[in-house]
Amino acid sequence: MLDTALRIQPAAGCGAYVSDVDLARPSDADAGQIRQALFDNGVLFFRGQTLTPEQHIALAERIAPIDVNRFFPAAPGYPMIAKVEKTAEQTTNIGGGWHTDHSYDIAPAMGSVLVARDLPPGGGDTLFADMYAAYDTLDAETKAQIASLRAVHGSDHVFGEKGVYANTDQPELAKGGVETPETVHPVVIKHPGSGKPVLYVNPSFTLRFEGMTREESMPLLMKLYAHAMNPAHVHTLVWEPGTVAIWDNRATWHFAKNDYHGHYRLMHRITLAGCALEAA
Repeated sequence: MLDTALRIQPAAGCGAYVSDVDLARPSDADAGQIRQALFDNGVLFFRGQTLTPEQHIALAERIAPIDVNRFFPAAPGYPMIAKVEKTAEQTTNIGGGWHTDHSYDIAPAMGSVLVARDLPPGGGDTLFADMYAAYDTLDAETKAQIASLRAVHGSDHVFGEKGVYANTDQPELAKGGVETPETVHPVVIKHPGSGKPVLYVNPSFTLRFEGMTREESMPLLMKLYAHAMNPAHVHTLVWEPGTVAIWDNRATWHFAKNDYHGHYRLMHRITLAGCALEAA
């Protein structure tokens, strides 16, 4: 039985707030419960934490192996930590649209551990959407329609040398030569940790359904996206100094709001390695 010392309080819409734990020094029981709570809730929020980069790495390694992100710049001296950064002069942020990280990989990343390092005086909230709920609340006809579908995912249109970031003030994110080929995953996956069915498409990296053109795919994709964005299944995380978020990419989407122009914002992110995904 898991240690009951951690206090886990469901958040409105998506995820849970976790207290009574020091992420800088988690026990084996703490780490096990965090991992299971992550699978069950999709995203976990922690307040009042103090993590050095070394402790950030150690925490991530207690949950899963680290997957070094190939697009984001690394924190100086810490190649396993990616900088999610926007300067006061820049207008483009990272992650400013609904997505789930690394769905374009053959074995998509399990999740991420994001630590607030330098926050603007206001704004910069992150929205999280519950993909368990997105699937569960679909009508029976739509569930039947997507049950056997597979979707094609890719990253070139975002991170490629002619991708979205190439024409912004963060062009260093457009890295030609490191794009992955298109990959295919079931539209409804069996979550590897919880065993529950999950809707696994996202607006940023899902290109089309296998065997269909993008034009043929878009009506159903847009219907699924609109359903998944239901505010009843979305939680807004307001970042504070000492806030840490750990999310599961297979069970959630996230969206970083870009409403703090003229102010600096720096987050440190470690990506957690995942596995190939199976149909529910």
